[in-house]
Amino acid sequence: MPIHDVLIFDTTLRDGEQAPGNSLSPEEKLRLARQLDALGVDVMEAGFPAASEGDYRSVVQIAGEVRRPVIAALARCHERDIELAGEAIRPAERGRVHVFISTSDLHIKDKLKTTRDDVLARARAAVRQARQYTDDVEFSAEDASRTDPEFLCRIVEAAIAEGARTVNLPDTVGYAMPEEYGEMFRSVLARVPGADRVVLSAHCHDDLGLAVANSLAAIAAGARQVECTVNGIGERAGNAAMEELVMASHVRGPALGFRCNVDTREIYRTSQLLGYLTGSFPPPNKAVVGRNAFAHESGIHQHGMLQNGLTYEIIRPEMVGIPRSTLVLGKHSGRHALERRYRELGYDLTDLQLAEVYRQFSALADRKREILDEDLLALVHESFHDAPEEYQLSHLRVVCGSITPTAEVRMTGPWTGERTARGTGDGPIAAAFTAISEILGRQIEVLSLSLRSLTPGRDSVGQVFLQAKVDGKTLSGTGASTDIVEASARALVHALNKAYHADRLEASSLNAVYLWGV
Repeated sequence: MPIHDVLIFDTTLRDGEQAPGNSLSPEEKLRLARQLDALGVDVMEAGFPAASEGDYRSVVQIAGEVRRPVIAALARCHERDIELAGEAIRPAERGRVHVFISTSDLHIKDKLKTTRDDVLARARAAVRQARQYTDDVEFSAEDASRTDPEFLCRIVEAAIAEGARTVNLPDTVGYAMPEEYGEMFRSVLARVPGADRVVLSAHCHDDLGLAVANSLAAIAAGARQVECTVNGIGERAGNAAMEELVMASHVRGPALGFRCNVDTREIYRTSQLLGYLTGSFPPPNKAVVGRNAFAHESGIHQHGMLQNGLTYEIIRPEMVGIPRSTLVLGKHSGRHALERRYRELGYDLTDLQLAEVYRQFSALADRKREILDEDLLALVHESFHDAPEEYQLSHLRVVCGSITPTAEVRMTGPWTGERTARGTGDGPIAAAFTAISEILGRQIEVLSLSLRSLTPGRDSVGQVFLQAKVDGKTLSGTGASTDIVEASARALVHALNKAYHADRLEASSLNAVYLWGV
């Protein structure tokens, strides 16, 4: 079977980020965009500029700073959407406007409340308008898998005639079976003039657990781009998982007939960063990146692995950035051992960064018998927040039980020396928050707080995610520790640093003029 190149269109920052619970700040989106660049995706859908001012600014920032991949911006077939998308990608080295409209009769009648002819006219006009901003225009026929085949061919032909270079045929609700989805691509290629001269793209959702299978069926039928997300995150049950598609091309390339240009060694690191930023990590049994993907407990499997790793592993863990061997770290480990382990995990730390992480590692090792890779990843992410650490927690002492919980907190900040305060509350976390609020003299309202265990065992590292309103601004924060009260306090301090940073940015831009939408 001939081998074809397939483009990886990553929509983690758009389709993945818009799913409930996955919202990212502009700084977090840029951080993830840089990692996606290191991963080597071909196209990066940076956002939906018309959705919000924040999304518009994120796309502008990513377009200006991430230079290698194509930077795409999504737009409905509305003039204003396309204007904003076109302006947002203007700083990009290579920019794409991605326009979409529903094409199934169900959507046309009940969502758009219009007619096929109107949808056809709007699609034509949208592609024509998008071409004013870039030659690289992608058109998506939303709900293509439930669209009448005759009408689908008509609208694809119209989009190509207006200059679309890429045509996406999404399985928007994860309804199609692999054979049906592949046949749709074969039909379009056979019946639409010029379809063989554009890139046909697959965009599959996982409502029936078939997103990757459908994407592979589309590739076999002629698709030359797949739209996917890291860890398979996205609306409802998610999208086709990027790491599964990429590794399928490596493991079964000759059988599948395609290859892609992703650097597989960056897959695990990207997966972990996304999990840290969203608070949503892949389940242990997740293919390629799950904690158990390369774990073997069965005695029979272990015996086979000792003889030859290929007996029970079709992917070498090093291929996706997971070291094969595990270096056990504990309180007697030195700085060199820690540095080597981070290097194996893909992190080259500076001397200052290593010193900071080692300080936190030593404190954690006093509380944990064994330090796992998940602990090390939590430490490095915790140590290097996006917001500058103007505020730092230097001391926390909590007393609780059958008495009113009290907390004593010492902090450093944009003042001279340390400040100390005591607080009480309904529980130890509330008491710590009261003391922090007292030190800062600022009104703090915690809107939500969630806790997850990063590592297994009784001495697990807990990670806290919170949303807090600080002087009217709503910000998120994260913190990690084996002590959940300390983790909660660190999460609040992280949010306070974001608030401080936001205030500084706001003050520095008072003389700048920004007219939204102009």
